[in-house]
Amino acid sequence: MGDVSPISTPLTEVESTLTEIDVNAPLVGIVMGSKSDMEAMEKAAAELQERDIMHELRVMSAHREPDMVAEYAKNAKMRGLRVIIAGAGISAALPGAVAAHTDLPVIGVPLTSRLSAAGGLDAILSIVQMPPGVPVACVGLDNPRNAAILAARILAA
Repeated sequence: MGDVSPISTPLTEVESTLTEIDVNAPLVGIVMGSKSDMEAMEKAAAELQERDIMHELRVMSAHREPDMVAEYAKNAKMRGLRVIIAGAGISAALPGAVAAHTDLPVIGVPLTSRLSAAGGLDAILSIVQMPPGVPVACVGLDNPRNAAILAARILAA
């Protein structure tokens, strides 16, 4: 009897798709308008880490780097993100700028700073007063942990 070679079975379409998925790809993007927001926004990252939810942290300004914000938001879904958390203070334009360029859920985190007006009311109003068709969820002032919990609930839905 001659040599018997193993028969290779072609991968099914589902198996092929599954092998292409990067299991380490982030599901949640955390963006903030300034490096000074990092300490606060790391609380969202810590909550996601505790829940074993892959995430990424980025700093980008809606005012100083509008093209970068637009590109990030436009490519987020293609890169595997499912939710974006955007923290910003003062005019807090970042959550709305992100939401204008993606159909992913965007959660805004209003942040206080030394330049905040009325104890952060400026940031709150900037995030909650979005025009029709550009939805942004808003959590409490300086509460990125709640944003991470909401992101986890969105992912689980």
